[in-house]
Amino acid sequence: MDGCGAPEQGVPLPAGVNLDEQTVLAGKVLAGGTPVGGAFVRLLDSSGEFTAEVVSSAEGDFRFFAAPGGWTVRALHRQGNGQAEVTAAGPGLHTVEVAVA
Repeated sequence: MDGCGAPEQGVPLPAGVNLDEQTVLAGKVLAGGTPVGGAFVRLLDSSGEFTAEVVSSAEGDFRFFAAPGGWTVRALHRQGNGQAEVTAAGPGLHTVEVAVA
């Protein structure tokens, strides 16, 4: 990691996560269909404001705990950049893939 303080992500949800009450945005960063590890993944709110950042796992996985609503997920990597939109209508696991090119 480059010292930005963004936690590296993994697939399993932490113990105690209640998807009936919590909103989780999770997915993968991909380049040409191949997972991209080490990407900086940023979460932007519906107005485009920066909310959080994590580093994708070696398998390209990332995860955010967020409020319900519309979000933009942006990935930055030496292989390229990309973004995707995701709408979380309420609690639960909401998945999104971000392709970088």
